[in-house]
Amino acid sequence: MTTLDRLGADDLRQVVSGFRDALRAHQDGINRLNVYPVPDGDTGTNMALTMESVVAELDGAAPDLAATCKAIGHGSLMGARGNSGVILSQILRGFTQVLATAEVVDGAAFAEALTAAAKGAYEAVGNPVEGTILTVVREAAEGATAKATETSELAAVADAALAQGQDALARTPQMLQVLADAGVVDSGGTGLLLLLHSALHVIDGRPVPEASVTEAVADAGHVDALTALAQDAHAEGHGEGGIADLRYEVMYLLEAPDAAIPAFKDVWAGIGDSIVVVGGDGLFNCHIHTDDIGASIEAAIEIGKPSKIRVTDLLEEVEEERWVREAEEEPAAALEPVTTAVVAIATGEGIKRIFHSLGVQQVITGGQSMNPSTAQILAAVEAANAQEVVILPNNKNIIAVAEQVDATTTKTVRVVPTRGIPEGFAALIAYDPEAPSAENAAEMAEAAANVVAGEVTMAVRDSTCDVGPIAEGDFLGIGRAGIRAVAPTAADAATVLLAELLTDDHEILTLIEGEGATAADTRRITEWLSEAHPDVSAEVHHGGQPLYPYFLGVE
Repeated sequence: MTTLDRLGADDLRQVVSGFRDALRAHQDGINRLNVYPVPDGDTGTNMALTMESVVAELDGAAPDLAATCKAIGHGSLMGARGNSGVILSQILRGFTQVLATAEVVDGAAFAEALTAAAKGAYEAVGNPVEGTILTVVREAAEGATAKATETSELAAVADAALAQGQDALARTPQMLQVLADAGVVDSGGTGLLLLLHSALHVIDGRPVPEASVTEAVADAGHVDALTALAQDAHAEGHGEGGIADLRYEVMYLLEAPDAAIPAFKDVWAGIGDSIVVVGGDGLFNCHIHTDDIGASIEAAIEIGKPSKIRVTDLLEEVEEERWVREAEEEPAAALEPVTTAVVAIATGEGIKRIFHSLGVQQVITGGQSMNPSTAQILAAVEAANAQEVVILPNNKNIIAVAEQVDATTTKTVRVVPTRGIPEGFAALIAYDPEAPSAENAAEMAEAAANVVAGEVTMAVRDSTCDVGPIAEGDFLGIGRAGIRAVAPTAADAATVLLAELLTDDHEILTLIEGEGATAADTRRITEWLSEAHPDVSAEVHHGGQPLYPYFLGVE
């Protein structure tokens, strides 16, 4: 084929789609390179899903270069998954912002774009660590810049970027002891190099590595050097307070003034690590590892409007306080006075934290097999710092009890008949603490009614149902119409149930992990969703509820 001397809009689209395809092909291998024992360690998956969002955004974009660049930047921001996806988003945004204004996308522009990408990536990370994707993109940019001083030939500059990026990747174990100990290179950097491979495929037709991540490194002649580095490196490690020490990953989109972001980052620096905040022009994608979910969300509420909040437990197996003990916990001491307060019934430490972060003043422990009494609900209503109260029962068996409370108090009490936790979360999106309870109840009920809910649990005895026989230990997928799935794993039950619940009109799946949920099952569910319903985004929350590994809410 003819070697390109410049990139046009169609060429850039081919680079992006090729990068997505390459990430999909190498996804499992990149995942295996990750050395951190946390569920968000699926670097290949997160990068691939981020690029799926970019490709989808391009489908509706105008064909010119400026519109193409804008779509790539916006699609990556909105679809970024995990720490690696958020950093990749910033790299793509920096890269395309330069290309969008370039008169000619030749080698010089390519080098300038890579430099902007590297600069943006470093600025987005709260505590940049060398030996990661940051090092690889920076050195790739340095290689491109050096070559661009000699020639503006696009293929030569891109080739120089790839060569120095590969060299940097091979040296990542020298920079991070944890990589040397595991005998691997950085997973994020490995994924990023596929972007340069895809660019060169479009520019001069050279093949993109197909078989494995190891062969991709071998093509550059670095396998022997990598092995030696993995054995001999004595570089600095992550140090104390690494990501495995912090329990939760919190991610959300934040609408806020650009000027407020530096102070926001300072607040986050005090409560967590692995901080990445990318975006601009009033919209940011935010990622943190923390032990304080509430504080990480409250920091956003103070300066703007967070949305699409995802909370994930970073430990595959965690020791939870039993839910019956949660009933003995003391409620929050200081409550701000509001016109209308909310009381919610829920089980699970994570669910309770999320409810508090969404403005609920009182959370009563209760649920499927432990329904609170009228007296318990009344005590919570009286403790709320408002004369008007909305109750979210979050269980069909608790609705009737909650409706008795209004007659037992001088406060005005209204019940929004939520039948599950996903409906409760959805109702709170419409909650206005300064609006009267009647208005709140109507708006919240409408929001809750738009949710299609389901749940996954384990059968405790042999039985039968409309979809077939049930054996003790089977996992059941239950919708409003009853049992819709019987399967050997929680993930299988969830995906079969979702296949029935989801339609083309749905946009969001809220997945709430409970006791018995595993990182592997959650990954299987979200992977299935991305393939079967790519237009539906998943919001994963750690709930900690007993008996039900997953609550599902579809909107």
